[in-house]
This record gives sequence, structure tokens and C-alpha cells, in this order.
Amino acid sequence: MVDERQILLTGATGYIGGRLLSRLEDAGHRLRCIARHPEHIRLRPESEITAVKGDVLDLDSLREAMRGVSCAFYLVHSLGSRGDFGCEERRGAENFARAASEAGVERIIYLGGLGKGDSLSKHLSSRQEVGRTLRRSGVPTIEFQSSIIIGSGSLSFEMIRALVQRLPVMITPRWVRTKTQPIAIEDILDYLIAAVDVPLSESRVFEIGGEDQVSYGDLMREYARQRGLRRLMIPVPVLSPWLSSLWLGLVTPIFARIGRKLVDSLRNETVVVDQSALEVFPIRPRGHREAITRAMENEDREFAETRWSGALSSGGETRGWGGVRFGTRLVDSRVRETSLPLDRVFTPIRRIGGSTGWYFGNWLWRLRGALDLLVGGVGMRRGRPDPEWLNPGDPLDFWRVEAFEPNRLLRLRAEMRLPGRAWLQFEVEPTTQGSRLRQTAIFDPVGLMGLAYWFALWPLHALIFRGMLRNIVRAAERERIDSGRMESDLGGARR
Repeated sequence: MVDERQILLTGATGYIGGRLLSRLEDAGHRLRCIARHPEHIRLRPESEITAVKGDVLDLDSLREAMRGVSCAFYLVHSLGSRGDFGCEERRGAENFARAASEAGVERIIYLGGLGKGDSLSKHLSSRQEVGRTLRRSGVPTIEFQSSIIIGSGSLSFEMIRALVQRLPVMITPRWVRTKTQPIAIEDILDYLIAAVDVPLSESRVFEIGGEDQVSYGDLMREYARQRGLRRLMIPVPVLSPWLSSLWLGLVTPIFARIGRKLVDSLRNETVVVDQSALEVFPIRPRGHREAITRAMENEDREFAETRWSGALSSGGETRGWGGVRFGTRLVDSRVRETSLPLDRVFTPIRRIGGSTGWYFGNWLWRLRGALDLLVGGVGMRRGRPDPEWLNPGDPLDFWRVEAFEPNRLLRLRAEMRLPGRAWLQFEVEPTTQGSRLRQTAIFDPVGLMGLAYWFALWPLHALIFRGMLRNIVRAAERERIDSGRMESDLGGARR
């Protein structure tokens, strides 16, 4: 059933807003999204969502966007601003509150930051000031004050993961022992969705967090445990926010200017004191262990669903990648185009491994299999069940078929002994002249040993992957020639 109320969503190009967008659409809500770059909002091809250009710092654009809106989400954040982010956040909130009041909006929903006391960081103070500004609008406002968010791609999760992955020994500043109550991204989204319909006669503030109160050090240790890593943490009594931000900038994906603002907030405890959210909403947030597990599982699913050809074609040209990084993963992606149709190009791919071999450097593949046997791995002895066809779950030498779509996709997951996880993927897509074959090697390293493994073997891998791609296309071309000769011979025999 379609909900006839119009909902306005800000922040649809951001981490929370982008995920909330699809959840609201699935729930049948009528949506209008406002963004400075609406072309960057990821909409489904059949979507009826309206995306308009606007900015919370531009009052007139907000007035236009608010027309006919009954509920408005405020999910704008200026943490990455190069200027005075506090001033920008205050101005944006004032504009949004004014436009909502003038348009007769019935409800504002805002996600802010959790924290108590007079010594809040500038970042947390600004987030809570935004909430107060929205509530002063006269429009009933639900403000969620959240602890750190754990989810695939979230800022906090990326920071924790990068620190644990890259530092076997960590000199940990005082903030690593600060108490927090991390909440899973799924639980955040559940709260935001539920806030659309919860009875509301006046503005309310709800503190939300996960099931557990833990320190940042506890989160690092739990991530290390789930990844099978041993990490030594050596506490020190002080480390200034400025030094900490530079430290984060060196070893994590977070830019130093964002790290400085973030680290300044990490000294504040972010634990739930007011439990009223559990009384008003039927949501029971999960604990930090499950949140971390789900973050890694969701990341695997999202990564597996990525189509490299689609991601690259948006750039306007067909390219390959050589050892670039996507999250924790290292990716080598190569492309070759041919005039052959899809089925011809895919034929040598579905025959790969076993008695057919790997199209380049077969003796190197056999050597790798022998070394794998020496360290207790499966080696190359398993071959493949059928020389012509594959099914998901089939063993294939020291790989396992993870996905198989005839004439389109083959993805193999490595089962040899490795300091990490590896996949080899082949995709074929049609072009105006024939077909495009993309071969992608993916490696998710565990710790420094995993990184050392990838970069030490990178020159050899580059040689093998380049030769494989070239020879797969040549094998497909030979298949066409052989088929043409066979048809010619059969024609001659009939005559």
C-alpha cells in the first residue's frame, strides 16, 4: 500500500540517508530528496522518487522543496567542511526549521549525537545545538541522539578496522578507553523508519545505543578476534587531539581534518542514560559483537553484488584497475574487447581449470598447488566435476564456484591457504561490436602479512592475469575458427 504522505529526505547521498532512502521506498512512502548534486542520488530505474536540487544553506531552495511535505528528515552533517562547521550547521538548521514551519510540516526527524556534560567536544555540542534549533521551530521534532554507528562503510567502523588491520602493536591514547554504546546501522534505520508513524504531540529527544557499553579498545579487540588477528595495545596517559588526528590520517582512511574533529569527540562518553526509547519504540538493538559480524557480512554481500563493468562504464570509458583499493580489498581488474558474441567468449571461461588448465602459466598454477599441499591446503588435486559445465558450490582445483550465470558471470572463491580471502571473477557483457570480457582478481588481506603477500606477488600476478585474459579471448577465437571449419566440412559432405 502506498503512503500518500510526502516525505522530504535530506542527506540521501550520505551514508545514513542513502540506506534510509531504499528502506523508505520499500515501505511504500512517497519521497522527495533534496541534494546539492541530485544526480548523485542512487535511484532505482523504475523509481518514482523525486530528486531536486537544493541546499540547507539556501533558504529559498528549502522553501520550494518543502511544499506539500508532511514529514522531513534532517540528516545533514558538516563534519567534512573546511570552514567553521559549527557555523554552517547552525545556519543550515535555522533555514530548515524556518522552511518547515512556513510550509506547515507536521514532523521533523533528526539524527544527532549522544553525550552529556559541560565539556562536550565542539562536534557533539554542534550536533546537539542543531537539535535544539529544530525543536524551537514549533514543528514537533524527534531527535535521536546516537552513539557511534557500526556498519559496513561507517566512519567509526572504518577507523576501527583500519587501525586493527595495519597496526600489530598499538600505542593507544586515553580516548581508546572511553566508554561508548555502539549501535548497528540496521537498528539506526529501524528507529528512523519507526519515527515516521510513532504518535507525537510534542518534540522528544531519544537516546539510542546498542545493547552493550564498551570502550573503543573493546571494539578493536572484538574486530581483531573475529578476523583472527592478535594485537598488542599499549596504553599511554596522553595523546593530544592534534597528534591523534595526524596518527589517524597516517594509518586510516580518515582525513586528518575529519580525524581531528572526530578524535576531539572520542574523549566524551556516549552511553545511554535515558531509556525512554526502549519504552516508546518496539526496537531492541543488538550488541557490539553481532553488529561487527553483520557489518562484515553485509560488506561481503554488497561487494559481491558490485558489477565492475557498471561501476567503470559510468566513467565514460572502459578501463582496467591495477591493484587499487576498495575498502579493505585489493583489486586487479582487466578488460578485453572482441567481436565475438557472448556465448563464444564465455565458452573457455566455463571450461577453465581441471584438464583444460588456466590458459597461461599452467606450471605456475601447479607449483602453487604443490606449495598449498605442503602447508596443509587442498592443492590442485580436486580438478572439477564436469569438463563442460559448472554449478555454484562445485570445487574447481583450489577454488570453489561461488556464482555462475551462463554467458555472463563466473566467480571463484579461493580455498588455498592464504593470509586473507581471495576471489577470481569473470564477467562478459555485450557491446555494439561484440562482447567485453572483464577479469577481476580480488584479495581481502588479513593484517600486515596479507598486505605483504599481495605486494610481494603483485608482479607475478600481473603477468599471469594479463596472459590469462589474452589467451581466453584467443581460445574463444580458435573455437569460432574450428566451428567454422566443421560447418564447412559438413556442408561439403552433404554435397
